[in-house]
Amino acid sequence: MTTRLPRTYATFVLCGVTVAALTAAAPATGAAAVEHAADSGTAATGSGSAAGGSAAPGSAADQAAAVDGEAPPRLDVLKRGQGLAPGLLFLTPQGRHETPRGPQIVDDRGRPVWYHLIPQGFVAADFQVQEYRGEKVLTWWEGESSPTGTGSGTGYIADENYDVIATVTTPDAGERTDFHEFRLTPDGTALILSYRDEPYDLTPVGGPKDGHVLDYVVQEIDIATGEKVMDWHSLDHIPITDSDRRADPGATTPFPYMHLNAVGLDHDGDLLLSGRETSTIYKVDRETGEVVWRLGGKRSDFRLGAGARTIGQHNIEPAGEDTYRVFDNQNMGSPGYESRVAWLRIDERRMTAELVRQQVHPDRLTTGVEGSSQALPNGNTFVSWGSPSGRISEFSPSGRLVFDGALPKDISSYRGYRAPWKSTPDTAPDAEVNDTVTAVGAVWNGATEVEDWRVLGGEKESALRPVARAEWKGLDTEVRLPPDARDIDYVQVQALDARGRVIGSSPVEAVETAETAEAARPGRH
Repeated sequence: MTTRLPRTYATFVLCGVTVAALTAAAPATGAAAVEHAADSGTAATGSGSAAGGSAAPGSAADQAAAVDGEAPPRLDVLKRGQGLAPGLLFLTPQGRHETPRGPQIVDDRGRPVWYHLIPQGFVAADFQVQEYRGEKVLTWWEGESSPTGTGSGTGYIADENYDVIATVTTPDAGERTDFHEFRLTPDGTALILSYRDEPYDLTPVGGPKDGHVLDYVVQEIDIATGEKVMDWHSLDHIPITDSDRRADPGATTPFPYMHLNAVGLDHDGDLLLSGRETSTIYKVDRETGEVVWRLGGKRSDFRLGAGARTIGQHNIEPAGEDTYRVFDNQNMGSPGYESRVAWLRIDERRMTAELVRQQVHPDRLTTGVEGSSQALPNGNTFVSWGSPSGRISEFSPSGRLVFDGALPKDISSYRGYRAPWKSTPDTAPDAEVNDTVTAVGAVWNGATEVEDWRVLGGEKESALRPVARAEWKGLDTEVRLPPDARDIDYVQVQALDARGRVIGSSPVEAVETAETAEAARPGRH
């Protein structure tokens, strides 16, 4: 059933059944463990703190991690041509490698701008720019994943200073907030996915009579209060026999018959859902919960034209009148036909669906799991090709490849986005002098307006002078010191914008060489 309540106002590889093997991430323990609000069945709301043990983005911990070089995997830019849409790239690298990970912003050259280091064993997903209360915000999901291709975590909302201003989880005990969607609406609500493990007769799909199935849940949560506005359960509307897969009689985990991987809003406000294991796109009445139509799968309401059938698809979005854009994997997690972005047009009078156009990668990539596409303001299409390729691309309206990047082997991003974003964080930059006093590392995590770094140095803390300058080259920019500046005793870095104005300054730091550090060790005289 669907419960829709009156609104009152005054809240690694992720997708697919092989997720545990692909992430190879041990559960977080000790100080790294995060007890998410979802685990206690309560919703965390706009308290301004990150509900859990993970250090709040924008905090000194993130800046310190940036200074220490604990950055997530770097994006290798393979092509950067003319006609790119403006904006930065928003990614959540994850995969087999136990590298530092978390949501990150990079520029067109693959240089990191900001990242938030998350606990070992955790993953992040769906990092993007959205709007909340009339302001641009950053949103992402963070938590743990499971062998059934689902997650247990929290949705985060951060402001222009990267400070968390609200968190969202399901308020229902026995459910977990899934990573597949965290979408804000113009109504001050968030659309999230969760799931329940339910006892179920699986004999119709080859499983045991006393089996278990995952009931996929779509919820709309008031961000400010944490209260549910809407609650929709897949088992009330979609039978397990619609699944393209059979149950494993010996399985010890619930049968993931639908694998709901996306929820969005159609132009009329109704819901658009994507079922990976049913290869079906659903339109659902947001008020009643009834399925308006099914596109694809075993019980499609539409007669499909040539090329209109999707397989294991992700990320359904409206793309014009009666037209929908979908990332079509074209396989169920094993090598097959090349994956694509497909534009499908439906005719609800004739009940037909046709392929309008499609976009494939020139390298004919096959995406087993994950994947997304985004329409950009200049008409381009931004595509995250998911796993196993880890490729990120942008195409012109004519289909010309204008940008292409790759994450390291076995690393992918569940989704990827491009969007404008500006920030001058409240945190101060950091200056790190190397042991030989030949260079200074300048770091300001999340600052997007730095054009150049200027280094001040001197023999007295109160009498510093400019000694070096360098163009910003990423989150950790090295500024080389000239020979006549390598005997300085104090150092400070200044961030300069495009007009040469100082927009941030580090604290003045005493220079510590390898010799002075050794002399300062206990027992040394």
